[in-house]
Amino acid sequence: MKKVVVLDHGSGNLRSAVRAVERAGASVTLTGDRHAAEEADGLVVPGVGAYAACMAGLRAVDGPRAIGRRLAGGRPVLGICVGMQVLFERGIEHGVETEGCGEWPGLVERLQAPIVPHMGWNTVEVPAGSAMFAGVEGERFYFVHSYGVRRWELETNGRTRAPLVAWTEHGGDRFVAAVENGPLWATQFHPEKSGDAGAGLLRNWVERL
Repeated sequence: MKKVVVLDHGSGNLRSAVRAVERAGASVTLTGDRHAAEEADGLVVPGVGAYAACMAGLRAVDGPRAIGRRLAGGRPVLGICVGMQVLFERGIEHGVETEGCGEWPGLVERLQAPIVPHMGWNTVEVPAGSAMFAGVEGERFYFVHSYGVRRWELETNGRTRAPLVAWTEHGGDRFVAAVENGPLWATQFHPEKSGDAGAGLLRNWVERL
């Protein structure tokens, strides 16, 4: 059984994330210990609430270093909700800009929709060849957020394999729903709250560890 750490940095749906990954077939530890996070077969980075608060919590447990070291060694990481957002370069909330982990270029900003927050179930525009969404391509997933990545900025120009980016929209505003980038997977939605569809996605991740 693969060993997964759900990173405890004080932000996120921690217990529900642990239970969902356990149901997907992994042995799960909830901890803020950086060494355990680096050594596990898989690392889940959850997050809810404000970008700045999530980054502060991550830094307090040396999370950006653990994420960076894992990815440098090609070891799987899964970011969820704000745990996806902090993988980008920066986030801006209420006029305050916060530096993120910088794994991808880009800005997390407030959604430009008539009703915010976005709470509810959406289908996702899944890119061809996705391993993340295998078997759940047409399903709906549960979102709850006010901020997102509205422009994908990474350009590989054919030098490396381009990440697979999934999109969705709310109130006419289009934003990134998920990213599949080698060992780094991330979802703006909550797979642990997305019923059978989310369970299928988490199984896809665990089976590739």
